[in-house]
Amino acid sequence: MRHFQTFSAMILIVSLFLIFFYSTQLHQTANTLRVVSEKPPKQLELHVQDSDVKHPSTPEGFTTTDLNVHKFPISDELGQIIPQNGAYWNRLLFSTLRSLDDSENPFMNEHPWSVCRQENEDLLRINVHDFNSYPVLFKAFLQGMNCRSPPILISQPDRCGSGGKDGNSQTFLLFAIKSVPRNFEQRQAVRETWGREGVYQRGLRVRLVFLLGTSSENDPDLSKLLSYEAKLYKDVLQWDFQDTLLNLTLKMNMFLKWTVKHCPQVSFVFSGDDDVFVNTPALLTYLQSLDASKAFQLYVGHIISPASPLRDPKSKYYIPSSFYDGPYPPYAGGGGFLISGSLLQPLYLISRVIPFFPIDDVYIGMCTKALEVSPEAHKGFQTFDVKEQDRENVCVHKEHLLLHQRSPQHIKRMWKGINSPLLTC
Repeated sequence: MRHFQTFSAMILIVSLFLIFFYSTQLHQTANTLRVVSEKPPKQLELHVQDSDVKHPSTPEGFTTTDLNVHKFPISDELGQIIPQNGAYWNRLLFSTLRSLDDSENPFMNEHPWSVCRQENEDLLRINVHDFNSYPVLFKAFLQGMNCRSPPILISQPDRCGSGGKDGNSQTFLLFAIKSVPRNFEQRQAVRETWGREGVYQRGLRVRLVFLLGTSSENDPDLSKLLSYEAKLYKDVLQWDFQDTLLNLTLKMNMFLKWTVKHCPQVSFVFSGDDDVFVNTPALLTYLQSLDASKAFQLYVGHIISPASPLRDPKSKYYIPSSFYDGPYPPYAGGGGFLISGSLLQPLYLISRVIPFFPIDDVYIGMCTKALEVSPEAHKGFQTFDVKEQDRENVCVHKEHLLLHQRSPQHIKRMWKGINSPLLTC
C-alpha cells in the first residue's frame, strides 16, 4: 500500500511538472507570434562587403571602405507607388527588386564606356514593341541605359579642399549647376552674382561647380575655350558624353559620384540650372534655421505632386506608355532644389540599383522614395516663375529663394537690386 501511495505521488509530481513546462512553452510561443506579427513590413537591403578589396562592381575609383557603408535599407515604398505591369522600365525595376534579396552583389554591372551601348536594336524591339515609333533621342537613351561611367575630361579634385587664409575649409553649401559648353555668358553671370564663392554670414563657406557634357558634332568646337575657362575659374566639371536633355540623369549621377569622392564633408548641395536666380543670403538663412534631424535628410524645393508622365510626343518630356506606365513619386522640380550632403552617398549607391530614367528630377524623386526620404515643399522655390508683371519687381526676387528662367542681364540687375542699401520692401 505504501509503495502504491509513493508511486501515485511521483506520478502526480511528474504530471504537475509537465503541465507547468508545456504551459510555459505555449506562453513563450504566443509571445513570439505576437512580436513577429508586430514587426514592420520587411525591407530590402543593399549589402556592401566590409573590405578594402574592391568589389567587382564597386564604382570605379572607390573601395567599399571609401563608401563607408555596410548596408542601408531600400524601402518597398517605391514599388507601392509604381505599378508592376508590362511597361519596359517597370519590368526592369521589379526584376531588380526581386533579385536583391538573393544577390550578394546587387549593383548593376558597369560596362566599359566604349562597349556599353546596346547596338542590337532587335533586342530592344523584342522588349519594346513600338520601339520604332520612339523619337531619335529617346531611342538613344534606351540604347545607352547601361552606360554609367563616362570618362571625366575636366575635374577639380581639390574643389572642396583647403579653405585658404581664413582657415575655413568646410563647405557648407555647394552650388552644382547644370550647364552646356556654349553657355559661358550664363555661367559668368552666376559667378558674378548669386554663385560667387566665399565665406558668407557666420563663416559659412559657399563653393560652386558647373556640370557639363560635350557638344554635339554639329556644334562648333569649344573645347579649348572651355579648357581655358576651367583653368581660370577652377569650377568646371566635364564628362565625355553628349550634353542632351535625356542625358541629365547621367550628369546628375556623375556629379554624385564626384562629390562622394572629392567633397564628402559638404553640408548641403543646391542642384539647379544655369538660368535661375538664387537669393543666396536668404538660402543660407533658411539652412541655418533647420533643426539637426531635418538638416540631415533635407530634400526641398518646388514639389510636383501628383505627377504623371506627359504622353504628347511633341513635348520634350514625352514618355511613351510602353516605356513607363504609372504615376511618378512626388519630386522637386529640377530647376533648383536643396539636398543634404548626408544623402549624396546613399543616393549614389541607390542609383546603381534603380534603372536610369530619362527625366533627371523624376529620377531623383524615385531614388529618394526608395530611401524613404520625402520631398518638402517650400514656397520660396518658384521653378515655374512668378506672374509676368512681377518679373522686374526687386522685392519679389528678394522674398523668394529661387526664380527660374532668367537671362544673364536680368540676373545681374536683380542681384544688384536685392543687395542695394537703398531698397525698401
